[in-house]
Amino acid sequence: MAKKDVKLTEEELGKLQNLQKEYNNLKMQLGDSVLQQWQICKKTDEVREAFAAEEGPLMEKYGKNATINLETGDVTEKEEETKLEVTK
Repeated sequence: MAKKDVKLTEEELGKLQNLQKEYNNLKMQLGDSVLQQWQICKKTDEVREAFAAEEGPLMEKYGKNATINLETGDVTEKEEETKLEVTK
């Protein structure tokens, strides 16, 4: 028995090709979003390091217990927490 050549219809082939293109496009978008997330994380670390670099000299100048209001620039002394002891 000889094998008969079987082919998809143009409509079937077109649907599969379109789905494959869409799938590949989505994979590319996902990869791009992962790269974008990595870049945002890296930038976040850079900003955190820059903040710490600015914070250090301010702590020396105003004291380690100083609280700075970032809206007004007011510097206040942090109130010490009172510890409650539980006795039996």
